[in-house]
Amino acid sequence: MASSAHDTKNGKSKDSVWETVKVVLQALLIAFVIRTFFFQPFNIPSESMIPTLRVGDYLFVNKLSYGYGPYSFNLSLTVFGNRLFKVGPFMFAGRLFEGDPERGDVVVFKLPTDNETDYIKRVIGLPGDRIQVRDGAVNVNGKPIKRERIEDFIYTDSFGRSVGIPQYRETLPSGRSFLTLDQVQLPSFPDNTREYVVPDGHYFMMGDNRDNSTDSRFLGQVGYVPYENLIGKANIIFFSHTRDASIWQFWKWPFVIRWWRLFGWVE
Repeated sequence: MASSAHDTKNGKSKDSVWETVKVVLQALLIAFVIRTFFFQPFNIPSESMIPTLRVGDYLFVNKLSYGYGPYSFNLSLTVFGNRLFKVGPFMFAGRLFEGDPERGDVVVFKLPTDNETDYIKRVIGLPGDRIQVRDGAVNVNGKPIKRERIEDFIYTDSFGRSVGIPQYRETLPSGRSFLTLDQVQLPSFPDNTREYVVPDGHYFMMGDNRDNSTDSRFLGQVGYVPYENLIGKANIIFFSHTRDASIWQFWKWPFVIRWWRLFGWVE
């Protein structure tokens, strides 16, 4: 018996729904693959990387920058003292497609003291380097990084007041430069440290907000960061908002989004 017009319409409707479901599933699969293997989103919860990164910044971290390691995925375990990670049916030790960080890279890594907490800092010392801070100036292998005072960074505190903080442009021997802050002008430990010798296979990390950063200068809290703890290099800021709203409060976005920071490269 011939199908009725009603049956035909229902068939088309079901096909349309299934096509929509397939598109959604494909999009989710693509997003999952991209997040797992290529770019992982992170948000900035603290002020340790001001002025480069602000609280409320959301950025993509390139997981291929230094290759895949034990903390690149959530599927890892320790066997006979070796940290292994799983990709498909295979288990690996060390790193796959490994690459070396460069001095000046902004890197997300697992905190060495617990191997669970995500930290983001700038690479200052490479394996074998001697690092020391003297009167606020970072010395690498006995030579100070070029440091030039520029205009104050204007910071809005929790009371809504605008405060000027001394700001510097630091330039590495490679020519790479970035901005740092020096909030405390009085002599203090973060501005005058012992000399650190970076062990093989480790890196020395510092925050750009030098007086408000718990980093490799604090050996008992962060210390030297093992190569295997690196997750990836921070690349691009894809969203940024002020303290007045969260990313989920979309109805406030027109008023709280830092539009000028969207899709900016992390330098």
